[in-house]
Amino acid sequence: MATGGNAIRGTRVGSGPMGEQDHGYHADRIAVSYWDGLGNETVRYFAAGLPDEEIPETIDHPQSGLPAGRDKNNPPELAKNEPYKTHLAYVKERRTEDEAEQLLDEALTQLRERRGQA
Repeated sequence: MATGGNAIRGTRVGSGPMGEQDHGYHADRIAVSYWDGLGNETVRYFAAGLPDEEIPETIDHPQSGLPAGRDKNNPPELAKNEPYKTHLAYVKERRTEDEAEQLLDEALTQLRERRGQA
């Protein structure tokens, strides 16, 4: 005879004296729609007695991952992604040796002034 798990034979796992109404499945709810920058809509449900200031203005849209707001006409803007930079592009942005020395000298003089070693 093969047995497995903790359940007593002939019973359903999770069944008990409480019904669905005791779990809150039939509580009064309100539907709130959210739209992302691409026009996708998602609906979230909140308790009917919840004050309006406790319902969030923005959420992360589950399908697109973009921020979504309650205002259909003015949804949150899409994030601006910077184009990928190669290593050489970063190297070109580096400071010259003269600028680096000047910055180092300024930082050292500021530190010496703070310590009173001018």
